[in-house]
Amino acid sequence: MTNPDHTSSEDRDRRRLDAVFGEVLPETTSDERENREPDRDRDAWFEENRPPHHER
Repeated sequence: MTNPDHTSSEDRDRRRLDAVFGEVLPETTSDERENREPDRDRDAWFEENRPPHHER
């Protein structure tokens, strides 16, 4: 049999840690979520943010 006081203590500790440090690991991984953004070209960010002194 589980002890309800023990679970509430764990929940309280988890909420306190989350309030201080944030949620370290999400409940689901990015591939489990349905509303995913379409995959962009992996180099697109680097091309968009290329410093002007770098030649192509």
